[in-house]
Amino acid sequence: MNLTTQKLVAYEGKKTVVSGLISSGTARHKTVTGDFNIYLKYLKQDMVGGEGAEHYDLPDVPYVMYFYQDYGIHGAYWHHNWGRVMSHGCVNTPVDMAKTLYNWAPIGTPVHIHY
Repeated sequence: MNLTTQKLVAYEGKKTVVSGLISSGTARHKTVTGDFNIYLKYLKQDMVGGEGAEHYDLPDVPYVMYFYQDYGIHGAYWHHNWGRVMSHGCVNTPVDMAKTLYNWAPIGTPVHIHY
């Protein structure tokens, strides 16, 4: 995953499984960089957090895949600003892309995030 280009590409060997634009964390809520592995998956999950103007309450966030602490890749139904940073640190993807990744990637799948 390239945070400079806001693009995620998933490979199986040298073959691209899925590729597309994402929305990662803002300067205030940066997405972590490094090498990780998916360690937990939820078909859907309520996500609540932030304070004041940054508060969010998002029910039934689809296709959640955690790769480091509370950082995850998941579908985002509440925006369509792909290619622009705007999350609280997670990696937002279009719902159809998240579904493909969720169904393809088992627990332990490597996640490489860089600029």
